[in-house]
Amino acid sequence: MIIMGIDPGSRKTGWGLIRHRAGKSEHLGHGTIVLGDKTPLPERLVILAEALDALLREHRPEACAVERIFSAKSARSALVLGQARGVVLCEIARAGVPIHEYSATEVKKSVTGTGGAAKTQVVRMVRVLLGQAQELEENAADALALALTHGVAAQLAKYR
Repeated sequence: MIIMGIDPGSRKTGWGLIRHRAGKSEHLGHGTIVLGDKTPLPERLVILAEALDALLREHRPEACAVERIFSAKSARSALVLGQARGVVLCEIARAGVPIHEYSATEVKKSVTGTGGAAKTQVVRMVRVLLGQAQELEENAADALALALTHGVAAQLAKYR
């Protein structure tokens, strides 16, 4: 199964693509959609939608894993993140790809073994699990961690 993980953000959105089969995950690609700080929010959302549309068309994932909403530091941050997340969910749905949502705690626990892991631990474990020698940008690593989490969850669901 080809799984795309997406870590939504209003300034940077990470994406990661894996193939998961027979209990093993293979890295297929990753990146960060940089939306910028100075660009007005409506324009950033259009850039995000267009970039995701292109990625979904190019890679044709069979499932997408997206981080479940969490409480942000401020109401404004939560609103802006919610708008970016809405664009992500809309584009995935438009592409007809099933959406699976996981909390940050679920992803950290799945990848590192503990729900309270630091970002650096997540990045390191994603690199180990996918055999990546190169450094990974945090947003892309989070997206790959989401994809890995769904790969394991989907495999476990087969045995229930």
